[in-house]
Amino acid sequence: MTQTNNGPVETRHLLHHEPPIFEQGATGRSGASLPTLDVPDVSAEALLGDLHRDVAPALPEVSEVDVTRHFTRLSRWNYAIDIGMYPLGSCTMKYNPKVNERVARLPGFAGLHPAQAEETLQGALELMYRLERALCEISGFARVTLQPAAGAHGELCGLMMIRAYHQSQGRSPRKVLIPDSAHGTNPASVTLNQMECVPLKTSADGLLSAETVRAAVAQHPGDIAGLMVTNPSTLGIFEEHIAEIAEIIHQAGGLVYMDGANFNALLGKVRPGATGVDVMHINLHKTFTTPHGGGGPGSGPVGVVEKLIPFLPTPTVELQDGVYHLNYNRPSSVGRLRSFFGNFGMHVRAYTYIREMGGVGLTQATEMAVLNAVYLRALLHEEFPPVSEKPSMHEYVTSDKKLKKETSVQTLDIAKRLIDYGYHPPTVYFPLVVPGALMIEPTETESKETLDQFASALLAIAKEAHSEPDRVKHAPHQTALRRLDETKAARQPRLRWMPPA
Repeated sequence: MTQTNNGPVETRHLLHHEPPIFEQGATGRSGASLPTLDVPDVSAEALLGDLHRDVAPALPEVSEVDVTRHFTRLSRWNYAIDIGMYPLGSCTMKYNPKVNERVARLPGFAGLHPAQAEETLQGALELMYRLERALCEISGFARVTLQPAAGAHGELCGLMMIRAYHQSQGRSPRKVLIPDSAHGTNPASVTLNQMECVPLKTSADGLLSAETVRAAVAQHPGDIAGLMVTNPSTLGIFEEHIAEIAEIIHQAGGLVYMDGANFNALLGKVRPGATGVDVMHINLHKTFTTPHGGGGPGSGPVGVVEKLIPFLPTPTVELQDGVYHLNYNRPSSVGRLRSFFGNFGMHVRAYTYIREMGGVGLTQATEMAVLNAVYLRALLHEEFPPVSEKPSMHEYVTSDKKLKKETSVQTLDIAKRLIDYGYHPPTVYFPLVVPGALMIEPTETESKETLDQFASALLAIAKEAHSEPDRVKHAPHQTALRRLDETKAARQPRLRWMPPA
């Protein structure tokens, strides 16, 4: 409300009521001023033929200031990494350095068209070539394909290569072992590759044991295609037995796929290719700070060991006699997985980050990411106990078990109340093996002061849960919209504006 001489007047944007842009403006209003036509007029029907519209599109009729204010107001409702901490576990929502964006917008990169002749793409091809070599050095693999557009796409790619490898050996095993601490997209990728999932239970300490894997292999003799493992797991702990487990899988004729979503905990410390892992995707839009979330482009390159190189997607970038070129002559390849060569803008951002940080900087990033998670665990463990006694890596997984028992306040209530304190909630109800899970990943880009404030907010909510539980259960209280029906939003999404009936 604003005050005038005649009393209070409602102000639309202060009350968080913002109609769609289609419902603003007035007939004939425009945000553009065009000069008088100085060439012969040609009717749209004559110019466009069958593409000509009989009825003009119902576009908003608004002025420039209407548009500017509308979208500026909406932007103030949104949360962003440039506003505050994004503690989404497993998502690695770290701050994106602005230099990455500046380099990606250089005309020589941004102005390219992928259908240009190779001789005019030498700079882009060199960057992709160098990025692949950098990722190989960091991860310990022989080659990397940059084609996959996201982590799940990388899983699909990796399993396609595993299947192709087995076929080249005259085999067609179908069973893929997947622990219950893996990412939920893993089973979907297996199914898409016409293979079958064999779920594995993790031990009481949250780890996948070699004995469990050995028993599963014995139940499916000769039919083990591979194992998909997330390391660190979705419980935020390191799979200590990975080398022994990999050896068991290899002896059974299978291959090991590692989900690299949590690679941010390993940079400069562990090279998965040296631990028995045969294939791994790397999320550039997580570990290497390219924009993430909001529907933006991702990138999930896949690294492989030597024996899987023939099956990499085509084309690969090669260097011969000082000239970079695309190699399409790959008879054993699983084929093309992405239009052109992947999300090139993400490649530029990731390469910039790697060159800026260097080996020492990437190692320090991992050390800080783990330290930050361990620090939050130390601050919160009494009210929010960890789900495993094993050391936390880059994320701290807890649950509502204690608070729910004492106050009936649940995970969703805690998440919604955090919004009132100015924070984006952490990942909730994942991993699925932890009832009421809260999965917190601070990343290395957050300062001690930010972590102290975030922990204070969670502890304040825990205190409120005991003294004012209804206040927490009905949160958020200070947002443009109150608690939404998330189930309906997921099942009946309204993705476009429709005129009133």
